[in-house]
Amino acid sequence: MEMAVTDKNELPLKKTPGEEVIRVGETRVSLDTVIYSFKDGQTPEEIVQQYPALNLPDVYQVIAYYLKNEQEVLNYLEDREKEAEELHTQNEKEFDLKDIRSRLLSREKEQ
Repeated sequence: MEMAVTDKNELPLKKTPGEEVIRVGETRVSLDTVIYSFKDGQTPEEIVQQYPALNLPDVYQVIAYYLKNEQEVLNYLEDREKEAEELHTQNEKEFDLKDIRSRLLSREKEQ
C-alpha cells in the first residue's frame, strides 16, 4: 500500500524511504493515527482539530480509502502492532528496567 502524492486525485499517503510507516500528506501524522481516531468515533473535522498539520480533504480521502479497502488497511495496522510488540520485547531484553529502577532508587537514597 505505497502511494505517492503527485496528483490531486491520488491518495495523500506516502511511505518515507527506510520506514515502514505510512504518513498522511506531507505531514508526520501516520495513517494509523487517522484510522484509530476515526474508529474511536472522531469526525474528520475533529481529527484535523487534533492534528493541525493535516488538512480536511486529505483526511476525508484517507477515511474513504479505509472504508473501501478496510481489510487491507486493517492488515497494515495489524502488521504495525506486531512490529511494535516485537520492538517492545526487544527493548525489554536489551534494557533491564528492573536494574534501572533499583539504580535510581539507590541514588535517591544516597542523596
